[in-house]
Amino acid sequence: MTRIKLGIPKGSLQNATIALFKRSGWTINVNGRSYFPEINDPLIECAICRAQEMSRYVEGRTLDAGLTGKDWIAENASDVHVVADLVYSKVSSRPARWVLAVPYDSPVRSIEDLEGKKVATELVQFTKRFFKQRRIDVTVEFSWGATEAKVISGLADAIVEVTETESTLKAHGLRIILELMQTNTQLIANHESFKDPEKRDKIEQIALLLKGALLGEKLVGLKMNVPDARLEKVVALLPSLNAPTVASLYQSKWFSVETVVDSGVVRDLIPKLLKEGAEGIIEYPLNKVV
Repeated sequence: MTRIKLGIPKGSLQNATIALFKRSGWTINVNGRSYFPEINDPLIECAICRAQEMSRYVEGRTLDAGLTGKDWIAENASDVHVVADLVYSKVSSRPARWVLAVPYDSPVRSIEDLEGKKVATELVQFTKRFFKQRRIDVTVEFSWGATEAKVISGLADAIVEVTETESTLKAHGLRIILELMQTNTQLIANHESFKDPEKRDKIEQIALLLKGALLGEKLVGLKMNVPDARLEKVVALLPSLNAPTVASLYQSKWFSVETVVDSGVVRDLIPKLLKEGAEGIIEYPLNKVV
């Protein structure tokens, strides 16, 4: 069988990515400062590289596949095959946003007000294209980090920065003028690698199980006992992927009811189920839902 070379993003997403693979069935061991971690799959060879560079390595066939942000694919204008969207991060399960921000006391109210001014960002090429398409003349400068400080200290008139919760922007006294794009992690593949049947099968297997692990994070299983007389009312309360599983208990007028629901509804759902006659309710986590 053909092995694939898989890129794991270095930096803030590294630990979250390794944890996601763990839930998906793969254990990745990063030994010290090695950029080639071990993985418990003889058909995968891992390499760690910056998310900002991942799409270039995948496009250039140094890697068969890799995980990186939609933003960095756009920044590099890379020609790669997007196998799967994977919304996960070290902070939340929502897509991150690249936004244009200025100080609260700035006279800038719209992107047109930035004509002739300076914008600092790590996402330089995308930002240049964004303003050029709108025929707004701005100077875009690369920021090595601490981008919020550039605009506070007067080194730039505005910044284009990524945010998930907006808390850092608010803490620095910044307000958002416009959202430029939403981004999330994507599993990408080289076009030629994806045409190879064996490599494609392996890459699609990875995509399937990673998505299953992410879905499993959002859902929980519920199991309960319900008397015959209350069964219809209890079942009517249960949202589920399909219909709940109902099985009669041995020599009894009770039923065992099992279903899968969104974890966000459980705190309100369980009291309602008890009120309608359900007993012995068990909530359990799910590793994967495929």
